[in-house]
Amino acid sequence: MQQKKIKLQCMRAAAVTMLIGAACAQAQAQTNVTIYGRVDAGIDYQSSVALKDANGNLTGQTGSKWAASGNQWGTSMIGFKGTEDLGGGLSAFFLLESGFDARNGTTNGSALFNRRSYVGLNGSAGSIKFGKNLFIVNDIWNLDPTGQQFMSTQNLVKGRNWPGANNVIEYQTPTWGGFNATVQTSLGEQAGSTKNGRKDGISLLYSTGGLELRAIYDVIRDANGRYTDVYSASKDLIVGGTFTVDQLKLFAGYENVSAPDTAAATAPDKINHYWIGANYAVTPALTLIGAAYHAKLNHDAGSGSLFVAGANYNLSKRTLLYVAVGTMRNKGNANFGTEFDSPLPGHAQNGGYAGISHSF
Repeated sequence: MQQKKIKLQCMRAAAVTMLIGAACAQAQAQTNVTIYGRVDAGIDYQSSVALKDANGNLTGQTGSKWAASGNQWGTSMIGFKGTEDLGGGLSAFFLLESGFDARNGTTNGSALFNRRSYVGLNGSAGSIKFGKNLFIVNDIWNLDPTGQQFMSTQNLVKGRNWPGANNVIEYQTPTWGGFNATVQTSLGEQAGSTKNGRKDGISLLYSTGGLELRAIYDVIRDANGRYTDVYSASKDLIVGGTFTVDQLKLFAGYENVSAPDTAAATAPDKINHYWIGANYAVTPALTLIGAAYHAKLNHDAGSGSLFVAGANYNLSKRTLLYVAVGTMRNKGNANFGTEFDSPLPGHAQNGGYAGISHSF
């Protein structure tokens, strides 16, 4: 009798174990969650930085600056992403991502997930997302010879193509014959107005063989629904392409930014921005980078030209060494900088950085 009781208990334990194993296997099959991230840091140099007094006024003097660097090659970040197969070719997905500065461990903003936090569905009709995302103009990354490093297409528009977007609704089509489109709106959520504080954009891609052609159009409105600052509340049109043959990838692009509601008659309300560049894979590990950017502002606000040379060297699939040097040539009243700190108007500036980027 005792033996039968023990045998029954063993059978029950085995059944429970099998049920737990089956449940775990089912959960594994339905849900796939990944933790990922990147840590980027190094050293940075800028010449001819305009010095300011205690009140923030220019002194007319300049000085060189050495600093630790973070995010020069790419944003340090940590994220979580997951998918669930809903059957019939439909899946659900989510992504949570926060950027930070490896120099001091601070986050890039006060939000818990300051880069992305969205949920969506993906199927044969395309994908739709709801939440927070990078603004659609960030697609310029695909047209930038440096891959949107700190010396890149952002310099001559002072970060206009880097913003994030809250309250996003985004739809991406399937790819048909090499053509793909993404539409995004970032709702301003102000009662009585559908325009105040709102961002909208569309990004088009055509790809065939080694050729990629892109067009991006976006608008960023201020709190009153107007285009009042060429760098922060404006209309933006970008066209360009890349062509890859063997180890060589060529880049070319054009950007037109306008802010027709700019109040000051002498302030620039239009930028014409051009660039060309190339990446050359000397070996599977080593890539050389060269790029030239030029922008002209209207209303006699001047112009700037940025020339960049760099190299990426992959120690492994996850660890990258990088170096880049650049020179900014300003004319007239323009004071574009190679990075954060600008020179005096009309003055040149040299800069460079080197560092390590590790992805996980």
